Amino acid sequence: MIVAAWWVSGHLGHLAEHPETLEEAFLATNSGRAEALSFVSPVAYTLDWLMFFSDKSKLLTVGIVSVFGVVAGSFLASVAGRSFRWQGFGGTEDVGNHLAGGVLMGVGGVTAMGCTIGQGMSGISTLSATSFVAVAGIVGGAILAFQYQVWRLERTA
Repeated sequence: MIVAAWWVSGHLGHLAEHPETLEEAFLATNSGRAEALSFVSPVAYTLDWLMFFSDKSKLLTVGIVSVFGVVAGSFLASVAGRSFRWQGFGGTEDVGNHLAGGVLMGVGGVTAMGCTIGQGMSGISTLSATSFVAVAGIVGGAILAFQYQVWRLERTA
């Protein structure tokens, strides 16, 4: 999927000379350059598009469509595999843990300028040095979170 996203935005969306500006352009991307998959900024662009969809300057881009594709594809896969079910939280502590995790992931994704897909897979596919640093931070954070969960389980047992 990463290679396909690079190809779609960099090859199909490439315009050697934009008719209005006469400059090289990449269509259907938010950055105006070739893009691969990510979920930090496309989710923000999706919320922006949903809030201002009547604004003609807001266009559906590869990132925004990929967010809708993940939601629709996940739903269809769960229905086809007969694994779809509604889930809720186990209690207030569970809600708090999910909220804290969501805040940490959101802040981490914005600070690292990408997530495991954006910095991890898409960034490393370009051999970006900052992506290797970000992935090391992601792995370190996952190890710390796992150790914390083990500590909590041992404490309650």
